[in-house]
Formats: sequence, structure tokens, C-alpha cells
Amino acid sequence: MKNITCFLPFGTPEETRQTVAELQESPLIEKVILVCKPGESAEIDGVDRLEAESISSGKAVLKMAEISDTAYTLIYNHTSALKMGQLAIERFFQVATDTQSGLVYSNHLAVKNGKVENIPVVDYQEGSLRDDFNFGSVLFYNTGMLKKAAAGIDESFKFAGLYALRLGVSLLGGVLRIPEYLYTEQEPDLRKSGEKIFDYVDPKNRAVQIEMEIACTRHLKKAGAFLEPVFTPVKFGELEFATEASVIIPVKNRVRTIEDAIKSVLSQKTTFSFNLIIVDNYSTDGTTEIIAKYAQADKRLIHIIPERKDLGIGGCWNEAAMNSACGKFAIQLDSDDIYFDETTVQQVVDAFYAQNCAMVVGTYQMVNFALEEIPPGIIDHKEWTPDNGRNNALRINGLGAPRAFYTPVLRKIPVPNVNYGEDYALGLAISRRYQIGRIYNPIYLCRRWDDNSDAALSTEVMNGHNLYKDRIRTIELLARKNMNRGNE
Repeated sequence: MKNITCFLPFGTPEETRQTVAELQESPLIEKVILVCKPGESAEIDGVDRLEAESISSGKAVLKMAEISDTAYTLIYNHTSALKMGQLAIERFFQVATDTQSGLVYSNHLAVKNGKVENIPVVDYQEGSLRDDFNFGSVLFYNTGMLKKAAAGIDESFKFAGLYALRLGVSLLGGVLRIPEYLYTEQEPDLRKSGEKIFDYVDPKNRAVQIEMEIACTRHLKKAGAFLEPVFTPVKFGELEFATEASVIIPVKNRVRTIEDAIKSVLSQKTTFSFNLIIVDNYSTDGTTEIIAKYAQADKRLIHIIPERKDLGIGGCWNEAAMNSACGKFAIQLDSDDIYFDETTVQQVVDAFYAQNCAMVVGTYQMVNFALEEIPPGIIDHKEWTPDNGRNNALRINGLGAPRAFYTPVLRKIPVPNVNYGEDYALGLAISRRYQIGRIYNPIYLCRRWDDNSDAALSTEVMNGHNLYKDRIRTIELLARKNMNRGNE
């Protein structure tokens, strides 16, 4: 019994014919339809065509929903040749039928530089709202749910059609991963992880991001997690502090960069008192000695070696924030970065008062180890708007730098004791109630080099990071739904 309609974008004639032939081998496939650009010459025997600028567009998704009249719809969203595993389509069909899931996806194999690699993907959860979630390229939909979800998609979307579709389907039925390697494809993007992580804030992708935000915001409203732009006021005089601001640097084994970071802070020019708190997490490479040298010469530097030996970056932040020397505002600086100039701390504190916010996020410039600008240059996170920033924050992968916090609020929210995503979790939690202030001119230099913690990560490590951030989003999404229901 033929139960599946397949859609795929037209690539090269040879690769497209290979994929079509591969799909048509399964007795479950009723028809294969090519998504072609208007006027594109894409004639393959026995295959219909659907005209749209992109398979990810709203127009394409609406047409697919209209055309498909089988129980299931398979969408292959790459143009390279697809090779299905043994009885793989039958396996997708079996799992989708047994579980009545709205969307089923799987692990896969990828050919990179002529070598085949395992590409495991992570489980979908309610907070998996990022538009770059890696499902792989084979998406197996329940057609009934696909049609219902597609009904709410904007036909004018040029980029966000498939994103809006899977968000809509996730509200109707489960999204399920099959932990099996069911197909093989060519990997088109061979960049290292550290070269990919800033794609979403690259100015050339701005139009894409605007559409993704619209789709995500509509989803949050349907899910009951959207927050109106109403914020709890901040009372800056509620506690007394010995100093106005503290720059906080957690560090472990950064002997090549810590001195630059220290000099960057101690050279700041301000109209108020500030200090520098460095939480030295048992460095063994000479970092400790450099910090001690500067602490002896300048009493503004407070060198903390914590009693605990189980701290990540987040735990080091808790140590600094709870220390009696911490000022009214706690300002972040990573141990391998520096401030843009001597006015950064002043600009951050001024922003707190001017914008009455519990957290301030700045703008940074990407540089190499020699502090020369590198692509994509200035990262201003202009997608953070006063009225919708905290909703859109559930979609994007970061909030910008430097980050700074009003210390009484910071002390109420434990920073997760992890080495990745702790700042994102903290920012989401604060934004649930408080306004996040923004500085849109560069005040921070983000140094990219081979020793960055995210420079060249394996698939498994990247999956761990993504899974953790998705969990953070899930926690925050549930918290916001409960807040909207009055169930806190």
C-alpha cells in the first residue's frame, strides 16, 4: 500500500535523479515531487514539479500541504544525492505509525572529504525552539498534522516555512528521533564549529532572522509562553555596596591571555569606584602567578581561589557574586577577551540607570589573537528589541557580550554550575521579569583563536551543548507558561 508522498528540491540533474531513484525503490512511495524555482528546467520522467523559490518558503509548504494526499509526507531538504539505508523508509513509516508522532527524524551518515562519519542528532523537546535545530535532512511528517500546521503559515515567508511547520506540528503531535542511522548524504558545510556559531548574527542573514523571529513569536503565543513587554521595575537603592561595579573573570589556565584581560580592566576610566574579581579555578600553567603579581600591585584586584574544586564557570560566578567585595553591578569579562577601550565599564553602569534594567548586554567585535577584526565583524544582537527581545531569546543561541547584572537580582538566581550555557540560562531567567538593557556600539573585543573552548568541537560535544541549551529553553518555556497561568 502506497502511503508516502515525497518532496525534494531540485539540485543537479544527476544527483536529483539518484535521489528520486532511491526513493522510488520503496513500495511505500506513491509519488515524488520536485520543488523547482520558477522557470527552472528540471524534467525527470515520472516526477511532478512544484514551483517555489525555496523548499523552505511558506509558499512551498502550503503547496506541499495541498498536494499531499497520502498518510505521510517525506521532505528531503538537501540537493545532494540521498542514499537510504536498508528498509529505512519502512522504518520511518513503522515508527511514525506505531507512535502516531507528528514528525519523525533520525541519525544519519555524512560523507565529508570522501570519508563517511556518523552524525547522531539530539532528541527534540518542548524548548527546542532554535531555528538551526539539526533534524538531518529527512523529515517524515504525519500528513494530517502537516496540513493543520500549514494552515497557520504565512505564504509570504521566504525562509521560515519549514521552521514554522515543525513548530506547528510540535503542538499537534510528538516530534520523535529514531536513534538509528537510516540514510547517507553529502555534508555541504565543512567548516569547524567555531566558524559556524555566529551565522545567525551575521548581518547578511538578517532577513532570515526577522522571519524566524516572527514564526517563533507566533508559536509562543499559541503555546501560552509569550510575554508581553511589561517589566518589574528595578530599585537600585535597595542595598548598600562598598563599590559601584565589579568586573568578574572566571579563569583556568589562560596564561597567554589573562594579563591582557587584567590590563584591560585596570585601565578603565570611571566616575565611580570599581574593582576586579578574578576567580582562579586552580590554574596550573602560570596563570595564578600572573594574577597574584597584579593583585599585589593594585588593591582593586581581588584574587579568589575557591575552596571547592568542583566548580565550572557558572560556579565561579556564584563565588564572585556572593563575595562581600562584589559591587552593585557585576560585569563579565572572559579570560581571553578584552574591553574595547577604557570607557566600557562606565558605559555599562550608565546603561543600567538610563534604562532601569536588571541586566545589560553590550556589543562586541570579533578579532583574532592579534586583535585584528575578523568576519563577521561587529555582533550587535539587534534582534533583541525592547518589546520582543525576551521572547526571541528562546530561539537564538546567545545574548551577546559583555553581560552585566544588577547584583541583588543576580544573587537571587543561582548560576548553573556548568562550563557552557550558564550565561544564557541566567539571561533567560532574568528576562522573564526584568528588562534587559542594550548597548549597540562595540564595547568588547571577542578574541577567536585555536584555544577557544568552542573552536573545533566534535559532533558529540556539540550535541551535548545543544541538548543542554534546549533543556534550559524547556525549563524557561515551562516557567513562562506557568507564570502566564498564574501558577508560579
